[in-house]
Amino acid sequence: MGTGSPTDARSRLLAELGVVARRYMASYALFNQALADRLGLHPTDLQCLNLLTLERGPVTTGRIAELTGLTTGSATRLVDRLERAGYVVRERDAADRRLVLVAPVPERAAEVGRMWERVGGGWFALFDDLDDGELELFVEHMRRTTEYGAEQAARLRAGEMREAE
Repeated sequence: MGTGSPTDARSRLLAELGVVARRYMASYALFNQALADRLGLHPTDLQCLNLLTLERGPVTTGRIAELTGLTTGSATRLVDRLERAGYVVRERDAADRRLVLVAPVPERAAEVGRMWERVGGGWFALFDDLDDGELELFVEHMRRTTEYGAEQAARLRAGEMREAE
């Protein structure tokens, strides 16, 4: 007796992947909310700070709008909140004094990093039993899903996705 065709097995795996992916996204969103609550930040503000620490240096509010998908007005309000909370500073660009740049406050960014290590530091241990090839697969998967998610978020913001899609 067979266990079904390969296409049946793939369909079942894809269905399971869909469920697991939804649970993963919800779990991460709830984790982000809990971490933001603990730090006294809005979840979007926390992720903006996260993205700022990945930039090569201070950025404009326009760049923050690009990173977060917010309007420039909303990005300005986000920066205002982070500045009031002491997580970022605004500074004039040395090359063009008309530009105002936003930079994370290193001590406060380190505080967020320490909090992440306390609550999420065990995350890397989840990969201890994987060989380098399997780990490379996860890295590639995360790159691809990050790009895909950003594309889909942009489509949603632009109103390109309709009910029929």
